[in-house]
Amino acid sequence: MNLNEIRARIETLKNRKIGMYRKDFLLTWEKTRDEIDATFDVADILRGLRDAGISPRVWDSGIAVSNFRDNSTRTRFSYSSACDLLGLYVQDLDEGKSQIAHGETVRETANMISFLTEAIGIRDDMYLGEGDKYQREVGKALDDGVAAGVLPDRPTVVNLQSDIDHPTQSMADFLHLAHHFGGLSKLKGKKIAMTWAYSPSYGKPLSVPQGIIGLASRFGMDITLAHPEGYDLIPEVVELSKKQAKESGGSFKHVNSMDEAFQGADIVYPKSWAPYDVMLKRVPLLHAGDQAGLKDLEKACLANNAKFRDWECTEQKMKLTAGGKALYMHCLPADITDVSCKAGEVAATVFDRYRDDTYREASWKPYIIAAMILLGKFQDPAKVLAGLVERNRKRVG
Repeated sequence: MNLNEIRARIETLKNRKIGMYRKDFLLTWEKTRDEIDATFDVADILRGLRDAGISPRVWDSGIAVSNFRDNSTRTRFSYSSACDLLGLYVQDLDEGKSQIAHGETVRETANMISFLTEAIGIRDDMYLGEGDKYQREVGKALDDGVAAGVLPDRPTVVNLQSDIDHPTQSMADFLHLAHHFGGLSKLKGKKIAMTWAYSPSYGKPLSVPQGIIGLASRFGMDITLAHPEGYDLIPEVVELSKKQAKESGGSFKHVNSMDEAFQGADIVYPKSWAPYDVMLKRVPLLHAGDQAGLKDLEKACLANNAKFRDWECTEQKMKLTAGGKALYMHCLPADITDVSCKAGEVAATVFDRYRDDTYREASWKPYIIAAMILLGKFQDPAKVLAGLVERNRKRVG
């Protein structure tokens, strides 16, 4: 993207009807289509500026708090990269080393970490029914802090994965699709297969498949959700996705066959997840620290998973797709058969062929996160971005 293209994209952004200022980014389906498109606009502009050697830093001081309540590689580093891109220093909130361990309330923690904070990134995906709730509780505490004059400004909360949605992942995935197919408008009518796949582990969150169907249904795509019987997602998210697909001119099909989902697909996204009812059962066991109960649940789930080892993205299944050349996608890390595990989600030959594509897919995440922060912090983002172009400060590095 050259400078003229960047300026044209900023003009497009000016005409978007967006209301993201001082708002958190928690679920994609809470954002309007213009706000989704604006996030893609800003991500593309920020990447264009960096590629052109122009510094996209909009702050010369301030911190961004990182609160990961579950493990992460891509999202953790993407969040740090995004914040540094904008000029923010990242401070990890280690709950074990904070007063949270001594009973400090969410309200108190949220205010104490936010005096000079511009963004708070939270990953909380372990407990079904609690991650999204916690992120909203933090947001409410920040609202109260600003209203009381305790905080000078409202940090933006970015969902780095909750129990319901993984918006930084799905938005990065779809910006990758936009570039792969030549624009967001080109996604209309494309068939995407979001399918469960076998994994030798259990307890993987529902938020990735839910995030994909929740976003794909906004673009007029033909969605096929496939999983073995009993491996359901949150029913309300599935129903919402069906409704959105109808409104956008797309379609939504729910099947129990991976082969059927792959048939004629333009995009395949084979990914393991735990059944909805299993995730519900895990919550009280996790809270109680019932290790024996968790072990028994894991044993039963892995035995059930083993019944569906044929739910693997193989060369044979890929031949069922459109022209045998569907785009393979994954949020990573994938369970690769005979590489990372004995039997997994995807055959090694398939993954190797699409390895660079999955890395390109992941490369959009820092820019998506930076866009979410910028849109939450500035009332006139187009003006801010135009100012960066005009300033033309060369990026050193």
